[in-house]
Amino acid sequence: MKYLNIAGYPLWSFEWADNGEAVLLLHGGLSNTDSYADVMVAPLENSFHLFAYDRAGHGRSGDQPGSFYFDFQRDEAIAFIAEKIKQPVHLVGYSDGANIALMVAIARPDLVKSIVSIAANFNPAGLVELPVFNPANTSAEDRSEYAEMSPDAPDTLDLKVAKMHDIWKVEPDIAISELAKINCPVLVMAGDDDVVKHSHSIELYETLPFGQLAIVPGTSHGLVKEKPTVVTSLIKDFLLNQTYPITRQPIRRVNPA
Repeated sequence: MKYLNIAGYPLWSFEWADNGEAVLLLHGGLSNTDSYADVMVAPLENSFHLFAYDRAGHGRSGDQPGSFYFDFQRDEAIAFIAEKIKQPVHLVGYSDGANIALMVAIARPDLVKSIVSIAANFNPAGLVELPVFNPANTSAEDRSEYAEMSPDAPDTLDLKVAKMHDIWKVEPDIAISELAKINCPVLVMAGDDDVVKHSHSIELYETLPFGQLAIVPGTSHGLVKEKPTVVTSLIKDFLLNQTYPITRQPIRRVNPA
């Protein structure tokens, strides 16, 4: 764990042992790598070469002008892959991280081998109605963690959260026609009680030429931590087997002869 100069500014970055193909973990919005890696790393690190970073304005990475907008975060991810990993990767993104993964694959398909899209919403209509941001709802624990972790001033937390909630009203906004161009394998995952509408996850899955779908039972938007064994087992199986699915009774897929 250390700061790396990526895209012209420092990002708090992670790299684990090289045990296979490169996998980049992309954390959720208003979160950080620590909260994501504590579930993802142990089941995957013996089979892959894992990388991660705290996005600008998140975790231990300082804020940058425009850093909460999705185009900025897409370009930041592309820079991390190109400047640090320097080879095509598998992207495992959660929530906003999944949206970023899809955007990277559209902009730079040469850098992406596959995607695990966990609880993505490719446009704001894909979410149930979000509560209006109220600073009073931010817990003392979250404020303490932010003050300890972030290089930005403690009083910037409320400003960031309010800004992100405003952006979520209009972003991301990825066209279906662009999603249909993603030609790598994509595992679409969501909880059965997710803030992402079921119809939205299914629309994403059915749009992708090489999509697979997993709705994890008994989980919410926090499926990664609610059923970590189920979620990481599905991810590992997907990453280790990138072949076109051959099923006994294909309906949406056409099994090759």
